[in-house]
Amino acid sequence: QVQLVESGGGLVQAGDSLRLSCSASGLAFNWYPLSWFRQAPGKEREFVAAISWDGINRNYADSMKDRFTISRDNAKNTGYLQMNSLKPEDTAVYYCAIKQSFHSRVATTEGEYDRWGQGTQVTVSS
Repeated sequence: QVQLVESGGGLVQAGDSLRLSCSASGLAFNWYPLSWFRQAPGKEREFVAAISWDGINRNYADSMKDRFTISRDNAKNTGYLQMNSLKPEDTAVYYCAIKQSFHSRVATTEGEYDRWGQGTQVTVSS
């Protein structure tokens, strides 16, 4: 059974940092690209960042690329999202997702991902 479990969310103040984790099980984690998406209240889910199966290629949403860093540790079957200089507008539920296609390219659209975690809430107060 494939499972993705996010953790590391919480309530922080503007300017603080958080590191989210995505722990994967039930699949060959090191074969697939990993992404983070987020969904703010009343808004559609949006792309945040993606990383290739080998960790070499990374894509970011333009508004976050200077503050967020995506990474992965394939030995631990875990992906990460380091978020710095957090802003109130970063408040959202953050989801990790895997595109379960062997060594496929990094993707940035929600529809290309077929495995999702349950999400972790990040709340940034001003």
